[in-house]
Amino acid sequence: MDRRSWTLLLALAAIRGSSYLFIKIGLRSLSPEMVAFGRVALAALMLVPIAAARGSLAGLGGRVGPIAGLAAVQVAGPFLLIAAAEQHIASSLAGILVSTTALFTALMALGIDHEERSQGLRLAGVAIGFLGVVLLFGVDLHGSSAELLGGLAVVLASAGYSLGGFLVKHRLRAADPIGVVAAVMAAATLELAIPALLTAPASAPGLGPLAAVAALGFLGTGAAFVIFYRLLGTVGPARTMLVSYIAPAFAVAYGATLLGEPFTVGIAAGMALVVGGSVLAAGGWLRRARPAVQEPVRGEEWSAAH
Repeated sequence: MDRRSWTLLLALAAIRGSSYLFIKIGLRSLSPEMVAFGRVALAALMLVPIAAARGSLAGLGGRVGPIAGLAAVQVAGPFLLIAAAEQHIASSLAGILVSTTALFTALMALGIDHEERSQGLRLAGVAIGFLGVVLLFGVDLHGSSAELLGGLAVVLASAGYSLGGFLVKHRLRAADPIGVVAAVMAAATLELAIPALLTAPASAPGLGPLAAVAALGFLGTGAAFVIFYRLLGTVGPARTMLVSYIAPAFAVAYGATLLGEPFTVGIAAGMALVVGGSVLAAGGWLRRARPAVQEPVRGEEWSAAH
């Protein structure tokens, strides 16, 4: 990749890693439902006009069901679960555990998608990655049942990301990805509107949490998708997937330096196992890149956008 592509890749990893920091700050004044709703509503506000200008929304009228389902399992559900989890666990740990998306993709492929079926080193990567999850739960989530449930919520969110990837491949593969993303964000906004309204704060939230949610929506979700699809078109899905393995390092750095979250040897070891196992499960760092053409996003590439 050239210098510009590496710059965009690192920028995307830095943005994705910052999402967990913004969630943690937003929770100081807002409920998880409000944080998740604000995130998708602002992203929809940014992405829908872009998709409309490109003509990318054409043909989606007959795919309301798949889009609503995708919005639930890969956006509204996971975003709400992660925000709820960060009430009890460190933002850096959430950023690490989301990397299990590649592990769930490899596992689900065994029963859902024979084309993506894992074997050999990929299955070994799944085992290594989940060993890292067990280590993180044992080292960092031993304080209370709420912390344990928080960690499990992030892992469940990662499973939703993976399931959504297969839904894209089998039900929305022929659609324009930008149009699908914009429609999904709009659908997720509707799905989260009532929960957000029911948990709205009684008094005006602080400027810091509001700014964090704004950054989470416009930067961490909206701009991240724009950069993601630009990279797909220039360097291909295989190299773009590298962002999933770099983003946890940024999440840990932000949590340790800006929020004072602990970073121990156990957490470092767990992160190495989770990320390393995810690399193997996804096919390795050096998978041969597919041609850099505009094509519908599928499976793990779609999940990487989150």
